[in-house]
Amino acid sequence: MVKPVKIGVDSKVEKTKSATAARHHEFQMNKSYGQHLLKNPLIIDAIVDKSQLKSTDTVLEIGPGTGNLTMKLLENCKKVIAIEVDPRMAAELQKRVAASPYAQHLQIILGDFLKVDLPYFDVCVANVPYQISSPLTFKLLAHRPIFRTAVLMFQKEFALRLAAKPGDSLYCRLSVNTQLLSKVTHLMKVGKNNFLPPPKVESAVVRIEPFNPPPPINFVEWDGLVKLCFSRKNKTLSGIFRVSSVIETLNQNYKTYCALEGKMNTDGSDEQMKELIIKTLTDNDFLESRSSKLDINDFLKLLNKFHDAGIHFK
Repeated sequence: MVKPVKIGVDSKVEKTKSATAARHHEFQMNKSYGQHLLKNPLIIDAIVDKSQLKSTDTVLEIGPGTGNLTMKLLENCKKVIAIEVDPRMAAELQKRVAASPYAQHLQIILGDFLKVDLPYFDVCVANVPYQISSPLTFKLLAHRPIFRTAVLMFQKEFALRLAAKPGDSLYCRLSVNTQLLSKVTHLMKVGKNNFLPPPKVESAVVRIEPFNPPPPINFVEWDGLVKLCFSRKNKTLSGIFRVSSVIETLNQNYKTYCALEGKMNTDGSDEQMKELIIKTLTDNDFLESRSSKLDINDFLKLLNKFHDAGIHFK
């Protein structure tokens, strides 16, 4: 007796083998270069949706890998500029997009994001390489002209630090510096199983919206103050600013400031500087304050009061 033939079984098997081979190839490339590519289409859709793209937008994508997120971005904007450090990933992406209707809407910049000159863009969307999270964030915030928004995936703890508020255990110098320059919103958590290969840590997505115009402040001076305050964030400012090395450094800065301004008071002792610091903190109700509880306006006020007294941090 002849058994009936099941039409289409071979083609299904071949498709399954092809898909498995593609996943294996992608896995090997990711493993080779230490990248963790987002594979869950629902997460990709959510990221694109939260980016609030316009059809006229130019989108900057950092580390596109083989293009899972890139393809979805191309469906929703005018152009994607992808910065990729790995030549093999860039070639895979170019090949994938060339076979789509969006071939003319993708520009690939081959290079290290931290070293290349950034082009104009409206929105940045990225699954960020975790080892460059901090310098990447501040390079974006320093970019001009100011972009509209960035939706970025980071290691979970880094993302929570970006969005932390005064009093939170993760509130730190990173939180204050980022929130001086932008509005940061935590959007969602992303489990490690959504990546190929899975990373060792959980991830999270945040939205960063730069303030436009940016605050009129000397960021080097600002960061000098914030770095000092968060060296011991749970100590009082009185305790931090009574340290002899801190007083000595601020006194040297003060003498430099006086010399540059043509003032005669360049021979003050460290003890006089200590008295000036404590008086400034006391007169403005900061003596017993702790950095972990101060918000952006508090730090702005503190910096201005120190400047009024001639005390500088760089």
